[in-house]
Amino acid sequence: MAAMAIRKKAMRHGIGRGIGLAFGVVLVAALAVSAAKVLAADEAQTGPVEKQEQPNPPRQEWSFYGPFGHYDQAQLRRGFQVFREDCSNCHSLKLVAFRNLADPGGPGFSEAQVKALAATYKIKDGPNDAGEMFERPGRPSDYFPWNFPNEQAARTALGAVPPDMSLLAKARSYERGFPLFLIDPIIQYQEQGPDYIYALLNGYTDDKDANWDEYMPGHKIAMPKPLSDGVVDYADGSPKTVQQYAKDVSAFLMWAAEPKLEERKRLGLSVLIFLIVYALLLLLVKKKILTAGHDLP
Repeated sequence: MAAMAIRKKAMRHGIGRGIGLAFGVVLVAALAVSAAKVLAADEAQTGPVEKQEQPNPPRQEWSFYGPFGHYDQAQLRRGFQVFREDCSNCHSLKLVAFRNLADPGGPGFSEAQVKALAATYKIKDGPNDAGEMFERPGRPSDYFPWNFPNEQAARTALGAVPPDMSLLAKARSYERGFPLFLIDPIIQYQEQGPDYIYALLNGYTDDKDANWDEYMPGHKIAMPKPLSDGVVDYADGSPKTVQQYAKDVSAFLMWAAEPKLEERKRLGLSVLIFLIVYALLLLLVKKKILTAGHDLP
């Protein structure tokens, strides 16, 4: 009787698995049809996707790619140098404080270095006892100040307001298209932002037009070519080229946008290992119960 009950149970499980498989096939087919309809609608409105004007940025090798990814401290230091000496002339970094440069997983500044760096900036503060605003040396708790007092001043000087760079590496991306947008979560590709920034900074390939960029939609960008070979002097002997500057500052902006990346990946890997071990234990328990001839509910 026990053997017959087990066979009946196995048959029910087989039928259940068959129904589940059929449901999965139907669900995948429905998703495929929906995706095809969306692509068709987009093509009807904007034209065929293969006729896009600008190419997709090529993928770059980053130390922070993948489940074991981490930031390259030396690269972050170089990227910060590029930002400070070049990018900060126009762009802001409003969400990053001086003390963040000493956080674990960051550029690795010491507290003394952070304090000395902050003191080189003038921070508007107040009001004082007389009701007036005043300037003081920066503190580690201060956020990076902008070179312009307000957006209107930046617009008047530059013709447009440059975007804040704090979250730029997460805010900028590009369409990968089908089927890559389905594959990216599996291979854990999350570096569209740094790839885009790197490509954009290297896309000024028309010497006759300082505002022409290969990777900008329409190939026209308001920002003239920001980098040139030799504009930043690296002390560690790294190449003083546009390609190296772009790679380093893109990595720094990724850290600015996601400073807890290493911590997140360590936690995610730990959770994944726990779930795998837990699933194996459940399978062993189930096998033990079935072997003993118990009828599962």
